[in-house]
Amino acid sequence: MRYYMDAYERFLKAFLADPKPDQIAAVRRETQVQIGYMQHERFVHFLVCILVGLAFFIGLGLVLYFRTIGLFLLDLLLLGLLVPYLLHYYYLENTTQRMYVLSNALAALEDRIDYPNTDPNGKI
Repeated sequence: MRYYMDAYERFLKAFLADPKPDQIAAVRRETQVQIGYMQHERFVHFLVCILVGLAFFIGLGLVLYFRTIGLFLLDLLLLGLLVPYLLHYYYLENTTQRMYVLSNALAALEDRIDYPNTDPNGKI
């Protein structure tokens, strides 16, 4: 997903650097569809992060209560899953928000209005 999102973001930045007036509306519509896909992916990973985090903290409580090596190793495995999930979710959240800014820049091009948050570099 990372490559997919980065590639689309590069495409939008290139398009905004040299917009084709006859293609702005189509790119704007497609960008809304792509943002929908990205939001869905972000939501799924949010749920996964919540569930793995919940399992980790429940496991931590069990480790502290029962003090067994098996539970400790299981909880260590959950921590090993949780950290990459959190990093990936952080990436998804920030990329989706940059896409909102690029979408606003497309809207400003098409509507010829200075909307807020339209930095073509995707900075908020």
